[in-house]
Amino acid sequence: MRVTELHRDTAGEAVDAVFAGLSARSRYLRFHAPTPRLTSSARRVLTDVDGERHAAVCARVGGDPVGIARLIKTGECGAEIALAVVDLWQRRGVGRRMLEELTGIAARMGVAELHGDVLPDNLAMLALARQVLPGVRLTREDDTVHLSYPLAWAGAEITDADLVNSLLGA
Repeated sequence: MRVTELHRDTAGEAVDAVFAGLSARSRYLRFHAPTPRLTSSARRVLTDVDGERHAAVCARVGGDPVGIARLIKTGECGAEIALAVVDLWQRRGVGRRMLEELTGIAARMGVAELHGDVLPDNLAMLALARQVLPGVRLTREDDTVHLSYPLAWAGAEITDADLVNSLLGA
């Protein structure tokens, strides 16, 4: 498996292939709504990667796209993240590799905090966030679980006291 950064000229093919490899359930978990097809406006947003405001990585096996992880800056310091892995390659380490790569790209782009919204029944994504982003904050908000992760934690050693303080809001 190779994980490489997407560019505008490679994004369309990867987006189409990964979307086609997602079941209706996986599409629902990724887009938080039934999504039988990508609208042209949604496809345009997903392929508009510039490496400065919007970056994405693609996992490929034998040249075939099997996953995409992206981040889109949401101001000076934050970026929203999202991942999708085709059904046949889920739970094989694809999401982990892409999220690790995306964290490095976020740091290079000057992002201080990653955040995103996950449906509560997307247990695989919640477990992945806990594994790859130690100390990630998960907060229930309406119909989603909001995750936030300060990138300064990526290279730091987090103690039990840090985690307790984080949970207590201290």
